Amino acid sequence: MKYAHHFHAYQPGDIVYVEDGDGSGPIEYGERKSPVAIRIGDEEVRGENWTRVMLYSYERISDVLSRLKGVSVDIEPFTFLMLLRYRRRAFERTVELLKTLDAVPTVPFHPIMPHLDEFEQKILARVSFDFYAPLIGDKSVIGYWLPEAVITRKTVHLIESLTDRKLVFLLDERQLLYDFPQAKYSCNRYSNSFVFGREWGLSDAFTFNTLDVPGLVSETLSRRDDYKENLGVPYLVFTASDLESLLGNPAQLERFVAWMGGLERNGVERISAPSFVWRKLSGEFRRLKGECSFEMPVKEFSSWSDYLDLSLDGKTSDSRWLGYRRADGRVFAREINGRKISQLWKVAFMRLFGELNRTVRLGVLTGLKELNADPEEFLVRYARVFFRDYYDYFGLSTSLNYVLEPANGDRDALPLGRAYYLMLLANHSCPRFWENLDTRVTFSNVSVMAKALIELMEYFEESELQSLFIGAYLKMLRFDDLYHVWNLSAMPSIEGWETGEEAWREALKPEVPTSGYNVVTRSALYVGKHDLWGDLRSLIEGYNLEWATADTGHIPGERHGLWENPEYCEHRGG
Repeated sequence: MKYAHHFHAYQPGDIVYVEDGDGSGPIEYGERKSPVAIRIGDEEVRGENWTRVMLYSYERISDVLSRLKGVSVDIEPFTFLMLLRYRRRAFERTVELLKTLDAVPTVPFHPIMPHLDEFEQKILARVSFDFYAPLIGDKSVIGYWLPEAVITRKTVHLIESLTDRKLVFLLDERQLLYDFPQAKYSCNRYSNSFVFGREWGLSDAFTFNTLDVPGLVSETLSRRDDYKENLGVPYLVFTASDLESLLGNPAQLERFVAWMGGLERNGVERISAPSFVWRKLSGEFRRLKGECSFEMPVKEFSSWSDYLDLSLDGKTSDSRWLGYRRADGRVFAREINGRKISQLWKVAFMRLFGELNRTVRLGVLTGLKELNADPEEFLVRYARVFFRDYYDYFGLSTSLNYVLEPANGDRDALPLGRAYYLMLLANHSCPRFWENLDTRVTFSNVSVMAKALIELMEYFEESELQSLFIGAYLKMLRFDDLYHVWNLSAMPSIEGWETGEEAWREALKPEVPTSGYNVVTRSALYVGKHDLWGDLRSLIEGYNLEWATADTGHIPGERHGLWENPEYCEHRGG
């Protein structure tokens, strides 16, 4: 038996407003001011918002991980950039740490990849390899993390086509469709890559503290495969969790170390999943006959964190982010804090952002075409502007000459690159992860998207295209009207009430005492009152601008924090 654990590190940030810029440098932004604290061991960590507290905690976590081996880590690139900006010491320690642990590439901004257009997927995947190049060196086998582990064969083929390395996609066992028993814990191929599915029960037992350390050790050892043991064939028990699972309670960090120590005392070697596959392929580890050659079927659009009680086949899907069960298209509700909330809002939110993405892409590609630029190459290179401080740290080129080469050196391309990256930044998956709409992460996504649209209104001020961006902005402003515009009441539902107008209104109801607007309208209005100029100010006439606040409801999974305002996630700013 071998054992591996993967940690996924991701923080969406607490952006409330993106400052103006010309695209020649990284974005500057105003952050939420909503003081909160958490306890780590005997220390109370405080910050002006949830993101700052989490980034501070990464320093403590890296100290613990430095004592371990056989662990792989992915860090979402914008999270890594914030770590460099706000906790440079923790960033430097993490970079050093990833020289001994396995760094696993992942795409920027944590979108659900298969939910995006193929063009965005390609840009993001290319940037992921460019961003992680200083951390993965010349390894021929590397892991790959898809946000929320949502996977399709089409997305995998696209990512594979962009690298000559062998990839190991890290998934959940509930995504895999085992054809024969010996495939479990083995090196299994998927397309031209490999897959490992985490032991979700064991992973959750650690994350949610349902087993003590002896129980975790015993449960891990119970995965013993006598057939492979007798043959002397190495096999891998794989678990995975969010990095924040180390902060679930003050003792979690030491609990994880004790779990690892217990396995070591029982003779279980720790090795990351990518390293395990490499050793199998190199011949260092003995293989079962056909191992690493047999195809492992994977369920399309499955994930690592779905609502399993809605599943019709015992496997996961992406229903959590859709608002309806993918298997039959029925809208469902979830209960939170005694309140049953229809998830119909997710249907509208996803559809809206799909349209907004297409609108921004159309504007950006039209503008780049007018400059005779190579759109794909320029947008990939623009990562060197957006993540400039990160690339500078590793001594990689961030010169505008390099970035603008595919645009023939024309600086007019820079605001287009900026608008495109703002759109990508607005596609974090986390608003649709949670059950309630009114959260700080929803506000951030909408705020950043509104900024991208308003900047494109300005760029195309003399063009007929401007009306497209105005129309897109108005859809955010009038989010509550989309119920009728898109005839959402016609969708089927599980219990019969989830697509009714009352259910829609209840789901959109603001969770703050400072505004009567839903959070999508509130956020779009918040940006509009700062940025709209001239005749465009008429777009927000008739709205109560005093209700254009950045206050939101709390995220359910963050209520254990020691918030100065436990009632709602306020913003103590303008």
